[in-house]
Amino acid sequence: MPQDETSHTGTVTPSKAPFWYDPKVRAVFFQVGVLGMVGLLGYYLMTNTLANLERQAIATGFGCLEKQSSFEIGESLISYSAADTYFKALLVGALNTLLVSFIGITLTIILGTFIGIARLSTNWLLSKMAAIYIEFFQDIPILLQLFFWYAFFYEILPQPRQAINLFKGVFLCNRGLIFAIPAAHPAYKYSAVAFLIGCLAVYLMRRWARKRQDETGRIFPVFRAAVGILIGLPVLTWWAAGAPTAMDMPVLRGFNFQGGITVSPEFTAVLLGLVLYTAAFVAEVVRAGIQSVSKGQTEAAASIGLKPGQILNLVILPQALRVIIPPLTSQMLNLTKNSSLAVAIGYPEFVSVAGTTINQTGQAIEGVALIMTIYLIFSLTTSAFMNWYNKKMKLVER
Repeated sequence: MPQDETSHTGTVTPSKAPFWYDPKVRAVFFQVGVLGMVGLLGYYLMTNTLANLERQAIATGFGCLEKQSSFEIGESLISYSAADTYFKALLVGALNTLLVSFIGITLTIILGTFIGIARLSTNWLLSKMAAIYIEFFQDIPILLQLFFWYAFFYEILPQPRQAINLFKGVFLCNRGLIFAIPAAHPAYKYSAVAFLIGCLAVYLMRRWARKRQDETGRIFPVFRAAVGILIGLPVLTWWAAGAPTAMDMPVLRGFNFQGGITVSPEFTAVLLGLVLYTAAFVAEVVRAGIQSVSKGQTEAAASIGLKPGQILNLVILPQALRVIIPPLTSQMLNLTKNSSLAVAIGYPEFVSVAGTTINQTGQAIEGVALIMTIYLIFSLTTSAFMNWYNKKMKLVER
């Protein structure tokens, strides 16, 4: 221990302690030491791996992505053939993963919110049906649900020649769901642009309505106005552009349908499995969020004459969202990561395409690194957006 020193004036002054007694210095030293050991371990593993690969004459690096893939992919959002590169094949897989994740998250939030609200309904039958749904789908593993829906399409549904005609232009068989689409016409492009403009108009109208309500207390019917804009503006644009009505109808020719659009059994099975499974957890999140709002809030809203729908939309949900958003983010991330299980039923998402690439090139390390990177990007992007939304919705102290 350092000894105190006596100055020439007779006062005792403590001597300066060695730097290693400083907790901050020790903390930095230990962290640098741990970081150095991790770096040395990583260096050892990397050099050892590269040496083993060189000994076995296995190529390394991502140069293989520029080679011809030589395999087909059943579903693709962009043009693709076996003559394209591995890079484009992996891009097709990433887009397929993004497609099923985006549609799945959207449908899951809608279905989960509805079931969560139904779980708290005063209607006994509706509440019990929601509870049964939650318990049933939460207790069955997601992979088993994917197998069930895949078998449903291929083992239970009939062949195309005996396809179930749900209604005009819509057929269901073991080749998937086939339905008619409007024939190509510029009017539909104009209508799509009008819809995007309508979305911007609804956003601005909602901001105006909220500001108006804060200042005057008067409620503007945003929902009805938004529905009118989002439907009316594209319809008016379609009518002004010639109002085309021609349809590309699916027609049975040989052993399959020609025309229209076909949603494959693999995509449908993946989507159903992911949505039905994850919605059960989202429903519990919504139920817990709503129950976190005190009953006095509901009673106070009802005492000033608000209708049940207004109470839910204006009082309960805005407060419940602050509890719902963090666990909802976790469920969205789970759905995105669970989409990788689609490889088990043949849907060509990123893991499936990357697996084929690994088998053909023999470069497993690069393939696994790409899989980890892609899912990390998807997860971080989703998390960043939800964190931004959560920050926007949190209470601001005055």
